[in-house]
Amino acid sequence: MIRRLPLLALALSTPAFADDDDIIVTGTLLTQGRGDIAYDSITLDRDRLAGSASGRVEDALRDVAGLQQFRRTDARSANATSQGATLRGLGGNASSRALLVLDGVPQSDPFGGWVTWPAYDGQWLSSVRITRGGGAGAYGPGALSGTIEMTSIAPQDAAGSSASLAYGSRQSVEAKGLLSGGLGGGFGFIGVNYARGDGFVPIIARQRGTADRAAPYEQPSLHARAVMPLSAQTEVQASLLGFTDRRTRGTILSGNGGDGADASLRIVHAGRWAWTALTYLQMRKFQSRFVSINAARDTVLQTVDQHNVPSTGVGAKLELRPPVGARTEVRIGTDWRRTTGVTKELFTYVAGLPTRSREAGGESNTLGAYAEATAELEGLTLTGGARADYWSIANGRLIERTLATSALIRNDIAPKRTGWEPTGRIGMAWKAAPALTIRSAAYLGWRLPTLNELYRPFRVGADATAANPALKPERMKGAEIGFDWFVAEHARISATAFANRLDDAIANVTLGSGPGVFPGVGFVAAGGAYRQRQNLDAISARGLEIDASYRVQDWRLQTSYAYTRARVKGSGLALPLNGLRPAQVPSHMASATIGWKGLSLTGRYVSSQFEDDGNTRTLQDAITLDAVADIPVSDHVTLFARGENITNARVEAAISGNGIIERASPRTLWVGIRVKR
Repeated sequence: MIRRLPLLALALSTPAFADDDDIIVTGTLLTQGRGDIAYDSITLDRDRLAGSASGRVEDALRDVAGLQQFRRTDARSANATSQGATLRGLGGNASSRALLVLDGVPQSDPFGGWVTWPAYDGQWLSSVRITRGGGAGAYGPGALSGTIEMTSIAPQDAAGSSASLAYGSRQSVEAKGLLSGGLGGGFGFIGVNYARGDGFVPIIARQRGTADRAAPYEQPSLHARAVMPLSAQTEVQASLLGFTDRRTRGTILSGNGGDGADASLRIVHAGRWAWTALTYLQMRKFQSRFVSINAARDTVLQTVDQHNVPSTGVGAKLELRPPVGARTEVRIGTDWRRTTGVTKELFTYVAGLPTRSREAGGESNTLGAYAEATAELEGLTLTGGARADYWSIANGRLIERTLATSALIRNDIAPKRTGWEPTGRIGMAWKAAPALTIRSAAYLGWRLPTLNELYRPFRVGADATAANPALKPERMKGAEIGFDWFVAEHARISATAFANRLDDAIANVTLGSGPGVFPGVGFVAAGGAYRQRQNLDAISARGLEIDASYRVQDWRLQTSYAYTRARVKGSGLALPLNGLRPAQVPSHMASATIGWKGLSLTGRYVSSQFEDDGNTRTLQDAITLDAVADIPVSDHVTLFARGENITNARVEAAISGNGIIERASPRTLWVGIRVKR
């Protein structure tokens, strides 16, 4: 299906790119909610999204301190299942604890909750707004730590065409193209992106063996969008997104990645009774292979072939904003999302051949309704909202068979479960002075366990983790207070202090160590850990976030800092974790970018963090520097050079049970050309 997307997009977009000024289309949602001023948010513009040293969206998001993926690696070398997004030190695993949406459509994988970052490109995004803190009722459940809103380009963002080609270290190639303009009485664009590279060797040099090799990648994607007016105040927005993602983890037999295709249709009416209606479809197909490597790192053995993980997400949303007065806004809405998925695997290899098969998966549904009201008084904005969700988890199964005879080894059928989750948020923004706004907010949020967390056991190296179909939903409550101060016309400082508590946090809890046979995973070798996904009592996180930006003529400066004190609350089997820091959560994160015209330098710092829940394996802190130079040679042609991690700092991304260290991207240099017309 992915191969047909370019033809489908061209068919959608080729009818008469022409100017038509009679009706103005926006291509966006309804206007931003008035109550959003009460919450801690930061926006990355299109220039920054497309202008990072790597040219990748997930890298630009690192400008927002406190926003992290589960591991420090990016989508060129990480396993796709380790790229869930989270904020405010609430930890995580494969799944996202922040809600990611593109034009209002949820983007997390329907089966596993992770994010396939190569699907997105900064050239076709107008902005990304990150709201820290949970309970974003208008976008559905899942916003435990915050919301990441990606918005596609609109008519004012681009017209005409652009293309770029870059060549980088390790035979890396990046090609991009964007065609946009008038489409009848509306607007449309087609964006394509292709990236490939021979990759780097993930294991640090002094620990490598003959089994270690580079980790190549190949990642094309396509995004097509058409916006057409239905009347002077109503428009229809149709979008297609397709991608193919292929990565290798640095040995033979360790490929991972997948294919995906999304389609959405949205109608926006901006009249007196403003409303929007959205429906969408997500299709994903993931695969990943896992290996074990001996102590000498000269022998690789296949352990699991996760050869087919098809999943589907489908949903709809309706929001109404009735006219209630010039200084009051009311939002009423409902949404529904259904996810289905199953993993099909081969495992227990003998003499290089699998002897068993596994099928694990199920389906989940959420149906919610929300209402939010905002009142603007003299210098004071008050906002509050409530949401109620009905959820169900059904058709859960974990089936294992002997390949030779098809005899059942395991046939776990999970009972259907249902429940209700009430959530809400309140906020206040007080304009204490013409340039100073003081804000505070409190909120509740929740997240349903993913199908991956519920039903799929897995192995990473010698470590084995069992599934848990009895996992409860995660629930978050939090509060914050902060200010936004416009020191000068183009200078802004924001600071926020927060306290969050994530109850029933899902974590991979260590219950034993090999060698031995353990329930749900079988044999674990010496040096390996036995874990199970469990609900911890809670993760508490308190901290401070500071963001500042300054622009004067051709100069610009943007900084971000986050301090988080996160601790696990555990009892019962998880009692040994009580008081420890959640895995993969640093205490300090900072980012600063200084730029002049087409030149920029970005520095980032991340403090040490623990690889494991027991806080026994430490990933060292790291400082990286990136640089970008754009050199215009005419009105239409720009030459550019980019450098990622130009000091070649060692950024530790993982440590295995026997002390093998994996690093994130080393120094990577690029040169290229960009053409616009």
